Amino acid sequence: MHADQLAVTVETVRRLVDAQFPDWASLPIERVNSEGTVNSIFRLGDRLSARFPLRPAPVDTIRQALRSEADAARLLAGRTRFATPQPVASGEPGLGYPLPWSVQTWLPGITASVADPATSVGFAHDLAEFVACVRAIDTDGHAFTGHGRGGDLRSHDGWMDECFGCSAGLLDVGPVRRLWRRLRDLPRSAPDVMTHGDLTPGNVLVSAGRLAGVLDIGGLAPADPALDLVGGWHLLESRPRRVFRQELECDDLEWERGKAWALEQATGAAWYYATTNLAMSQMGVHTIERILADEPAT
Repeated sequence: MHADQLAVTVETVRRLVDAQFPDWASLPIERVNSEGTVNSIFRLGDRLSARFPLRPAPVDTIRQALRSEADAARLLAGRTRFATPQPVASGEPGLGYPLPWSVQTWLPGITASVADPATSVGFAHDLAEFVACVRAIDTDGHAFTGHGRGGDLRSHDGWMDECFGCSAGLLDVGPVRRLWRRLRDLPRSAPDVMTHGDLTPGNVLVSAGRLAGVLDIGGLAPADPALDLVGGWHLLESRPRRVFRQELECDDLEWERGKAWALEQATGAAWYYATTNLAMSQMGVHTIERILADEPAT
C-alpha cells in the first residue's frame, strides 16, 4: 500500500514471538487479511493479536506511538458497552523486523466491510451511543494536537488538491471539488471533545446487524466534535443516518462539518488505495456517492 512499506511475514513473527515471549511459543500464528493501512496484523492463538507498524520511522517515535495507543486503550476500557482491544505486551525490534511492535487482545467478530450494517437502524443507535460515550470522556484540558483530521478543515486544502489531481477516471472530480470549497469554510465554535477519529468499516465489528466492537482505538484524542460523524457517512444509508444524527442531536453546522471530514477521508482513500487496498478505495468511492446524493439539487 505504501512505497516504503515494511514486509512482515509469518516466519518473522514466529521468530520474534518465540524469542521475546517464550510462553507463547506454542501458540499458532496466522496473518489477518485486514484492510488496515497502518499495521500488519497477525492472530496469535485464540485470544491475542500482534500488530506491526508498516512504515519505517525512528524507533523512539514508534515506541512512543505504541505507548500512546496503549494509554488510549486503557482510557477507553469500560467507557462504553462495546468491546475494544486492550494492550497485553510490547515487543522490541529484532530478527528481521526493525521496529517496536505490540500485542493486544483479539476481538471476535466480523468487520462492517463484510457484514454491512448500512441499513440497520439498530446499528445506527449503537454507533451513536458509542460516539456519545467517547465524547463524554474528559479531555483533561487537552486539545487537538494539529496532526491529521480533527482541527482546521482548511489545513487540508493541499492534500485535497493532490487527491483531485490523482482521481481523474475514478471520480467525477468537479462536484467533489465544488463541495469541498463550500464545506472547508464552515465555521466552528464548539470546543474539542474526545473522538475515536477513524470510524470506517474496517474498524467496526458487527454481529446480527448490531455494533459488537470497535478496533484501532489508538487515535482516541480531543478533536472537532464533528469528526466522529464520519461514521454516519462511511457506514450508514440515508434512514439509519438520520437516526444517528438525531440520537446525537447534531445541529446543521456540526452535521455539515462531519460531512466535510468524511469527504476529506473518502477522497484520499478512493485514489490512494485504488490498486493496493480495494476495500478502502471502494469505501471512499461509496462514501462520496452518499455525500453527493445528500446534496440538494441545483
